[in-house]
Amino acid sequence: MTPPAPSKSNSPTPIYREFGEGRTWRIFRVMAELVEGYTFLASIARAVTVFGSARTLPTSWYYQEAQKLGRLLAKGKFSTVTGGGPGIMEAANKGAYEGGGESIGINIQLPREQRINPYVKKAVGFYYFFTRKVILTAPSQAFVFFPGGFGTLDEFFEVLDLIRSERMMRVPLIMVDRKFWQPLLEFLRHNAYQKIHALREEDLTLFHIVDTAEEVYEIVHRTKERPRCEISPEAFCDGDEVNWRVFRIMAELVEGYQFLQNVKNPVTVIGTAHIKLQSRFYSDAYRICKELGRRGKTIITGGGPGIMEAANKGATHAGAESLGLDISVDHKERINPFVRRSISFHYTFVRKYMLSSPSLGFILFPGGYGTLTECFEVLTLMQTKKMERIPVLLYGREFWQPLFDFIQKNVFEREAAVAPEDMSLFKIIDTPEAAVKEMLAAKRRSYF
Repeated sequence: MTPPAPSKSNSPTPIYREFGEGRTWRIFRVMAELVEGYTFLASIARAVTVFGSARTLPTSWYYQEAQKLGRLLAKGKFSTVTGGGPGIMEAANKGAYEGGGESIGINIQLPREQRINPYVKKAVGFYYFFTRKVILTAPSQAFVFFPGGFGTLDEFFEVLDLIRSERMMRVPLIMVDRKFWQPLLEFLRHNAYQKIHALREEDLTLFHIVDTAEEVYEIVHRTKERPRCEISPEAFCDGDEVNWRVFRIMAELVEGYQFLQNVKNPVTVIGTAHIKLQSRFYSDAYRICKELGRRGKTIITGGGPGIMEAANKGATHAGAESLGLDISVDHKERINPFVRRSISFHYTFVRKYMLSSPSLGFILFPGGYGTLTECFEVLTLMQTKKMERIPVLLYGREFWQPLFDFIQKNVFEREAAVAPEDMSLFKIIDTPEAAVKEMLAAKRRSYF
């Protein structure tokens, strides 16, 4: 069957220069993408979202299983939603197209991946990773993860973090190929759960691991229509019209830009809220940020306890700027006492966008799903040239090494889901001195 050529209405919006433009216009562009994306998704019924590597070849077993899954979903009257690109995305869309089902693409404009695959029937295009990820990880009936690279891992941990924090209703997360994913699950259990208690036992039950398309469909076909919650597309649309919640997003973006626009030499520190005062990670975060503060750096954190408190405490004791970008839970803030200036967000995706936007570099201490999605989001942005290359330091080899081994052996060597140069986008370090040295060498970059 010959696929149709994409229509002009489904083509991505033109690429524009990210930096050097007024922030006012950028906010309108971001909002336009969110409005278009939410309106687009609200019209799609029985959506199942499929993630995986854009580099997977048609000869791969994964490609063939994703194509088979697309056909099964079409037969069951489900809509297959992907990122709209090549690899696993193309395979799932191809299966859905061949099966006569809905084949949806949520595309991103990239220097090396701008095309929508020819099996997408309906598509919407984005320039910003921020807006595209919001729409791609919006509540679905189920999420399916084939092996992939930094982008797939970012999306995986994003969905897990949304469900864990109860921002999204619990739906099936299905990982295909036990051999590929098992080392990652062991890392989560042994390091994030048992060692630093950044996860709970129930957080490790949020996903299924299977080996075939048939097993995926066996789980999916028992699901109900996607549940409505505060971040579902229906929450932002009344029929064909967007509602007041979209303006709340816009207000948070404006306030976030204003809060950060005059910040000098910012360094972002991320890590679990569950690290105790007596932990060496707490004391090291304090030492690093005290020295960076003494050297004129502004420390930005999520504003909460644990690693965030240690970092803000170090900056404050050095007499430096100490900022907190908080997320409100049940209309309550949780700002630690060492934050000098703070801002609170209702929407997690706005807060994450602000945390990742202005920094000279990132220091990532051990953490759970939130820390991991921040990590892979930044790596994805640099990998795809959406962000200038800056230091990304993974602090604590004892915690991070198993994750690095998984990326090295499974993601890079076995599946080639990342390029050789992508493996140098981060460093694992173990001493405060190394962290300070790297951050002092970081160059100032354009904001947002």
